[in-house]
Amino acid sequence: MKFSEQWLRSWVNPALNSEQLAHLLTMAGLEVEENDPAAPEFTQVFVAEVLSVTKHENADKLNVCTVNVGEAEPLQIVCGAPNVAPGIKVPCARVGAALPGDFNIKKAKVRGVESFGMLCSGDELGMPSDVDGLMILPSDAPIGMSIREYLQLNDRLLTLKLTPNRTDCLSIKGIAREVAALTDAVLNPVEIKAVVPTCDDVTAVSLNAGAACPRYAGRVIKNVNQAAVTPDWMKQRLERSGLRSISAIVDVSNYVLLELGQPMHAFDADKLEGGVQARFAKPGEKITLLNEKELTLEADMLVIADSVKPLALAGIMGGLESAVVVGTRHIFLESAFFAPSVITGRSRRVGFSSDSSHRFERGIDFANVLNALERASQLIIEICGGEAGPVTEAVAELPARPAVALRVSRVAKVLGISLAADEILALLARLALPTSVAGDVITVTPPSFRFDIVIEEDLIEEIARLFGYDNIPVAPSASRQVMLPQPGNLRATSALKKLMVSRDYFEAISYAFVEEKWEADFAGNTRPIKLLNPISSQMSVMRSSLFGGLISALQGNIKRKQERVRLFELARVFHGKDASAQPEKLAGLAWGHRTAEQWASAKQQIDFYDVKADVEVLLAPRQAEFRRADHPALHPGRAAEVLLNGVVVGVIGELHPKWVQSYDLGTAPVLFELDVAALVSVEQLTAKPVSKLQVVRRDLALLVDESLSVATLQAAFTNLNNPLLIASEVFDVYRGKGIPEGKKSLAFKMLMQDTHKTLTDEEVDAVVADMLRAAEVNGATLRV
Repeated sequence: MKFSEQWLRSWVNPALNSEQLAHLLTMAGLEVEENDPAAPEFTQVFVAEVLSVTKHENADKLNVCTVNVGEAEPLQIVCGAPNVAPGIKVPCARVGAALPGDFNIKKAKVRGVESFGMLCSGDELGMPSDVDGLMILPSDAPIGMSIREYLQLNDRLLTLKLTPNRTDCLSIKGIAREVAALTDAVLNPVEIKAVVPTCDDVTAVSLNAGAACPRYAGRVIKNVNQAAVTPDWMKQRLERSGLRSISAIVDVSNYVLLELGQPMHAFDADKLEGGVQARFAKPGEKITLLNEKELTLEADMLVIADSVKPLALAGIMGGLESAVVVGTRHIFLESAFFAPSVITGRSRRVGFSSDSSHRFERGIDFANVLNALERASQLIIEICGGEAGPVTEAVAELPARPAVALRVSRVAKVLGISLAADEILALLARLALPTSVAGDVITVTPPSFRFDIVIEEDLIEEIARLFGYDNIPVAPSASRQVMLPQPGNLRATSALKKLMVSRDYFEAISYAFVEEKWEADFAGNTRPIKLLNPISSQMSVMRSSLFGGLISALQGNIKRKQERVRLFELARVFHGKDASAQPEKLAGLAWGHRTAEQWASAKQQIDFYDVKADVEVLLAPRQAEFRRADHPALHPGRAAEVLLNGVVVGVIGELHPKWVQSYDLGTAPVLFELDVAALVSVEQLTAKPVSKLQVVRRDLALLVDESLSVATLQAAFTNLNNPLLIASEVFDVYRGKGIPEGKKSLAFKMLMQDTHKTLTDEEVDAVVADMLRAAEVNGATLRV
């Protein structure tokens, strides 16, 4: 709901400035989404009259004008506007004026002729218009008056973002009522007098769908001047509310809609055949609406019809056949109440909405129907003339407004403040809510304009709004806080995130809904879990891997010229519908340079072993085994399974070259994905004495087949379970001269130590002999 602050202040004018008023409304639940000036700032622009216009002697498209700006002497101004003419009144910026866009007016010479100001168009004042040239003002505009004052430009345009239950605030009347209640200011509603009939013409109205349209009223107004001009004050208020002026009769109906919240419509009375009725559409019935869209009506669509044809799609839009057009002399003006359930959803079905349907589908004030009809009749007769007939009305069973009980003790319990019954009654009285009291219970009968008050909590909310959320004291919690138990064999997922951040990764958060192609590319999943009602085609299935989201985030970073990207995500994946098939995973991605650009090291690309180190940190102090693997997302020769105690807990590797090319990544990122269940599990530490004795080192150079992995030999050495062997590490890999084809040399560093005594040569040799036997079992021989 967009409206002019000046229009609102004509109804209620609290002692608040614009910002304070906006804050008040927002804190009362009527969120002010926008608070903009009606026009940009500018100074020293006045109403002026053009006295004479002569051609510029040195320019064909320029004129030299004599302009009266209300001073003793007229000004000479050079103007190039095509519509400048003697006798018109226009805005004139005098020397020293500051216009929007930091444009200052100075005395100047234009092609040798002095100019003492500028005649302005709407665009130059920051008020765009369809007029090609100067902004033409009404002939009665007072010369010398500030244009800001004359056009009331020191106004603010407020836009409310209303919740669907507050239809009562979709009008100036409703907002003013709220402001008056919140500030206790005086409400000054417009005076609506019943129009005295001056003719006897009537159009009968009837209800053939009383539950859908329980109230319908209308009147004939004869001999209207359809060509009458809408007053400037009405045009201004409509335009500042986001509606353009169309014609006087249409403008009046739109004005009453904004002012009182009651949608209205005018039919050409000469095009009606018989009486007017509210009924449901007949099968196959058609109507062409005002937007020239032809509809084939369905049986659950409510229409306004005469005895022959449908005239309007009720609550949404009138029909083109019965529209008020140039030459219309007699009109039938309608005002009605439609049940929200009959209007809801119809706009979406026909493919468009309207200001009327927006209000009807949320519920309007059924007691306001006749007031709005009288107000619109009054305005039409003032502007267009005419003779009004008597009001005809048909009424069925109107919505019941059941009383709501409010317990004073319940208010204190919910809001945490103690309010006496008299204080609560005073607050409810400001909202014009009828009340009665019996002990601790206040009974409230909601008025016809408050459809949102149904249960006790609705009334408690009203009390909180009027009392002021800022005025409710913040009290410390009275509940006892208990520290949750932390198992000694588990760590929190937050600890994993901290580890990743410490390794220079940034956390990514992506949707669990992904593109079906991602599942096929990165998980080899040809049967993903599909959504019944996806947000979009790119979010149609549930992910079974986190790789897709990380690669998508990488693409975004590459497009923004990032040279180094390290991302991780900890989230759930979905292999099935049961909770057991929806495990949490921790995935990481590294791409680009190994380190940030710096003077101390050259640029080097990230590789498999950099990310392998990050995975080992996540699993420490446990030692993981890395075994060659095939994965649909990863390079076939640069991917490995991650094992703990012989159980696969994840995968690591370089992205497959075909996906690097397909997703336009330039170079391949290295990715990993691990089971969170394995990562959060930790082993209890056991203390061991630190030996004070010397470590013994022996080096073994083993000749092995190219296909034999280092991990196989290390596992063989570990399985010896020799208490003297404290470490076995590879420190060299050699291929070349002296090494047969298809072979490689692995050099191992063996560290041995005892905590109680110095090792003898015999004990060391025995350990080395055991290791050589274990190596030979796996096809390795001692290199000589």
